[in-house]
Amino acid sequence: MIIETYSYPRAAVIGNPSDGYYGKTIAFVFSNFGANVQLYQTPELEIKPQRLDITSYKNMQALVEDINFAGYYGGMRLLKGMIKVFYEYCVENDIQLSNKNFTIRYNSNIPLRLGLAGSSAILSAFLKAMCLFYEVYIQPAVFANLVLSVENGELGISAGLQDRVAQAFEKPVFMDFDKSTMEKQGYGNYQVLNSACLPRFYIAYRKNLSEGTETVHNNLKARFNIGEEKVLQAMKRWGQITEEFKDALILNDYDTMHQLINENFDLRHSLIPISKGNIEMVEMARSAGASAKFTGSGGAIIGTYKDEKMFSKLKDTLNNHNIEVIKPNIVNN
Repeated sequence: MIIETYSYPRAAVIGNPSDGYYGKTIAFVFSNFGANVQLYQTPELEIKPQRLDITSYKNMQALVEDINFAGYYGGMRLLKGMIKVFYEYCVENDIQLSNKNFTIRYNSNIPLRLGLAGSSAILSAFLKAMCLFYEVYIQPAVFANLVLSVENGELGISAGLQDRVAQAFEKPVFMDFDKSTMEKQGYGNYQVLNSACLPRFYIAYRKNLSEGTETVHNNLKARFNIGEEKVLQAMKRWGQITEEFKDALILNDYDTMHQLINENFDLRHSLIPISKGNIEMVEMARSAGASAKFTGSGGAIIGTYKDEKMFSKLKDTLNNHNIEVIKPNIVNN
């Protein structure tokens, strides 16, 4: 029997990047793209290499293009790290695994290095598959922690927690990463939101603006750790913005949500250097009347639009600059 599982890209609606700094965020996953895993029993454990893992190239240009697309490392290290973390979790929790092996294949069409959590989607889909194969249940909050530990602990990739939380719950989620709560229970307080309350969202991206999350987080983490006042105040404000956005959702207050999304990006811009191309993408979206901020670390943006007339103007404006614009199909499993 073949087990097939899926996971989806994450869109950070509000509050990012405070999720890595005891802040508050709202995020959802959307099914316009996806990562899928096929796992089946075999005599030996085997990971089948996929496009991200190729080691043979037509020429140097092809190698460089592949690095620009997928970075220097493929997906193989992700899967190895996930196997290690899953196995150690089961040992530590006295979970007896049946004596059987598997072969794993994976695929993903999630645009990489655009702040859409493509690597954690591969990990989430794989962890789902292993849980089904070995008949192990892991509650969503712990599931998210395990996926994060692969990237942070095993591979040294700086990342916040919200990506994996949204992928674990597969619903829009409000997340409070209060420090005392995190230290006490090992994860934050998570509240599933009513997707019917969400405004009209668009997502836009331009692949040549891709930027790994570590590019942004490394400097910010150091500044946070030394207690730079400007950074601490920004984290506090991002938490307030997220609370205010949640209240506006309940009231269906589009104008407030629009303003808060813009403030989220403007605060980030005041704190972290942002490339000219990314700034231009945000400014073009705003010129069409939409709100705009990053979905993650950069390369893709998310925002709200009021009606189809505004969406049409937004799409025309960005498409003229080779920027893709989509309406996210928000997952609410």
